[in-house]
Amino acid sequence: MTSTTTSTTTSGYGDGDTSFRTAGGVAGLRKLVDDFYRMMDTLPEAAVIRAMHPADLTEAADKLHRFLCGWLGGPKLYREKYGSIHIPSAHAHLAIGTAERDAWLLCMERALALQDYPQDFRDYLLRELFRPAEGCRLASEQRSATGHPGAG
Repeated sequence: MTSTTTSTTTSGYGDGDTSFRTAGGVAGLRKLVDDFYRMMDTLPEAAVIRAMHPADLTEAADKLHRFLCGWLGGPKLYREKYGSIHIPSAHAHLAIGTAERDAWLLCMERALALQDYPQDFRDYLLRELFRPAEGCRLASEQRSATGHPGAG
């Protein structure tokens, strides 16, 4: 029997350093992050999230690159330089709604399309990155619901 269905459960993504290696290691993730921030700089849909960042994206790019390395099973570079992080808490001070979450994911989707990754790995990454992106939206929503001052 021939099967044409794609299964990410048998790919091994998320096991050990499989995802890190599939992404091209440190150098591959650097390229992904560079392309991601280039998308943020150029896509009109990303203007609102670009405005949440400083003009110089060097530190933001370094943080995302280091985070992705460890998150994908490679070396824990973020922790080595910046300490531990809880993504939603670190972004809770920002006004992140559905549009901002989706703009971030669009930048990542476009950056992923430029990488020489298997399509099932791109799909896996977008699916997995939705979780922290949605967590950031929920943290922002929670902060707003608790009456955080800041409007006005």
